[in-house]
Amino acid sequence: MDRTNCILLGAPVQDGTGRLGCDMGPSAFRAAGIGEALRSLGHGVVDRGNVAPAPLRPLSHPNPAIHALPEIVAWTEVLSQAVYDAGTEGMPIVLGGDHSLAAGTLAGHARLAQERGRKLFVLWLDAHPDMHTLETTESGHLHGVPMAYALGLPGFDGIFPPLAAALSPERVCMMGLRSVDPAERQVLAATGLRVHDMRAIDENGVAALLRGFLDEVAAQDGLLHVSLDVDFLDPDIAPGVGTTVPGGATFREAHLIMEMLHDSGRVASLDLVELNPFLDERGRTARLMVDLTASLMGRSVLDRPTRSF
Repeated sequence: MDRTNCILLGAPVQDGTGRLGCDMGPSAFRAAGIGEALRSLGHGVVDRGNVAPAPLRPLSHPNPAIHALPEIVAWTEVLSQAVYDAGTEGMPIVLGGDHSLAAGTLAGHARLAQERGRKLFVLWLDAHPDMHTLETTESGHLHGVPMAYALGLPGFDGIFPPLAAALSPERVCMMGLRSVDPAERQVLAATGLRVHDMRAIDENGVAALLRGFLDEVAAQDGLLHVSLDVDFLDPDIAPGVGTTVPGGATFREAHLIMEMLHDSGRVASLDLVELNPFLDERGRTARLMVDLTASLMGRSVLDRPTRSF
């Protein structure tokens, strides 16, 4: 990956989760030095500040469990346009914010890829598939629906913004899953998405699983979007998230994935989501996420700094 013009977009979204604090995520990423880390690797950095949601519209759905529907739709509208615009100038890096923001980022990147005549691939690093529709969600927290929306699954028409282009299931790879609801399990089986849960990682190792997917991205000259949820990581190393699930990726596994992504030269955009500084330990999770971003953008294992604290 050559010198890249990185466009930082803060997305202080917390309406998609049931816990407060994710809206502080963009500030925590900046305080942890994400801009400085990228510049130290020779990349250009333009920080566009935080995106503001579109005006709210009165929206409702028959599912009484759903929370904050007008707010999430408003965020989806504005983030789709923001990442589309940023993608015409460089590599959008969205600083979240809960994972509902991916409804907008995936929609914007898919639109841009379609206009360029390129195929968009997605690497979804998460403990959860976020494959609920508005009908199937029982919690009503809409950080559980972005992938279903971006794939064009039924139930979003007339409520969420129309998709200029939907994701193709065969171009989505999910790694690290270990908390899947029954309704999501059925949808995963029906759509045929590539899923590497933590058992598959334990049995095969992350390198072999990821290499096959990256080979397909290269063979089709695809653009790759990476969506990295804090809860992909084991909570022992990344406590700053409200959706902790034991048994996540280790420090070494996560860095290996990032270094392989860098070597592929295919990553065109990145989401960093679900960081909740209120639950973090002295910025520990924010710094780890910044370190992982640096590995994705070219920092090798030999260049990792020693920390004296």
